[in-house]
Amino acid sequence: MKIADRATQKLNEAFHPSVLELVDESELHRGHGGYREGGETHFRLLIVSDVFEGQNRVARQRSIYDLLKDEIEERIHALQISARTVAEHAAQKSN
Repeated sequence: MKIADRATQKLNEAFHPSVLELVDESELHRGHGGYREGGETHFRLLIVSDVFEGQNRVARQRSIYDLLKDEIEERIHALQISARTVAEHAAQKSN
């Protein structure tokens, strides 16, 4: 199973997000540190879940990094995270 598929499955099970976008941006980093042939090294994540309610940005990111620990150790070099509640996401979209 691909890293992206495993990560998506774990994120869905843990956070029950209303929005989940995990984008492999590895090709944008070809020739940079951490890049490997075949990609799946650099990702951008947008996740929207009410599980994040009451948590600050660091706590949200820490929970995601902890969940994806195996994938990060195995292959993921960089993970850009945007973790929002449903209300935060709605406010961001209206701006």
